[in-house]
Amino acid sequence: MAFQQSDLDKLDAAILSGVRAVTFADGRKTEFHTLNEMRALRSDVKAELSAAASQAQPRRRTTIGRMRR
Repeated sequence: MAFQQSDLDKLDAAILSGVRAVTFADGRKTEFHTLNEMRALRSDVKAELSAAASQAQPRRRTTIGRMRR
């Protein structure tokens, strides 16, 4: 599953408000039985988002010409 930052925000809001059902950005709706299930998924989403952010491609540098003296 590919999670988005908005999914993490929705999970945080649900945990804080005590809501047990969350609808994610892709339309999936999940109902949780316990707060621990929500916290476990929140941890997984955070890990996935941070892993995706660390895999961002570095900027490429191109040298067009060199000058020598």
